[in-house]
Amino acid sequence: MTVLEKVAYLKGLAEGLKLDTETKEGKLISAIIDTLADIADELDELNENALDLGEEIDAVSDDLADVEEVLFGDDDDDDEDDDDDDCCSDDDCCCGDDECAYEVTCPSCGEDIVIDEADLETGVISCPKCGEKLEFEFDEDEEEETD
Repeated sequence: MTVLEKVAYLKGLAEGLKLDTETKEGKLISAIIDTLADIADELDELNENALDLGEEIDAVSDDLADVEEVLFGDDDDDDEDDDDDDCCSDDDCCCGDDECAYEVTCPSCGEDIVIDEADLETGVISCPKCGEKLEFEFDEDEEEETD
């Protein structure tokens, strides 16, 4: 039984008892029942609004999932593709579509720096934040032996 139905039942009981609305008690009971009816109407409207908002949120969530699918692709497919790339066997790799890139942290300032294979092959880069020279030693033979 909804709140509206319960208030309607109370109104029916009050009418069935033939309460005298001219007495103090009758006026009070009548005012209480009227207030309960107003509250029940407001509650019913709020519940309807909440249901409508829930449906709209679900629709937005579905649309967002579609956008994420277009932008980022299916996560399951990405995991399978990552396993096939040799450059992605490193945990620090943050591959793009064109070439492999790695993320390193500057030991001096803590800045995260993304470097590509060309930077890695030169062996030395400067931190864009603090200017510290970072040196890399990369031996392809060692990497192939660890795989």
